Amino acid sequence: QVQLVESGGGLVQAGGSLRLSCAASGSTFGVSARGWYRQVLGKEREMIAAISRTGKTFYADSVKGRFTISRDNVKNTIYLQMNSLKPEDTAMYYCAAEKTGVPGPPDYWGQGTQVTVSS
Repeated sequence: QVQLVESGGGLVQAGGSLRLSCAASGSTFGVSARGWYRQVLGKEREMIAAISRTGKTFYADSVKGRFTISRDNVKNTIYLQMNSLKPEDTAMYYCAAEKTGVPGPPDYWGQGTQVTVSS
């Protein structure tokens, strides 16, 4: 079992920056890819950034060039540096993780942290 706890969300003006953190605990040895999703009420949850155990990254087109995902394997923590924030970035942001070698959707989710960007 893996537990994920996000932090760092808040209210920021357009053009500003935030850094989200996600600390993992439990059986983290079985976790491979980790990433960040976001969801607006009434819409589907979408993946915006992911990072593999080896450091390979992926970004959704909507955040590429503005957001950076990174990881600290010693601390079992991933980060999402969010720059040049836009009002359309407003959402609940969730940390997620996948079991090693298991295809499909994420196996573990954090509780979410709200990011609100004002114009």
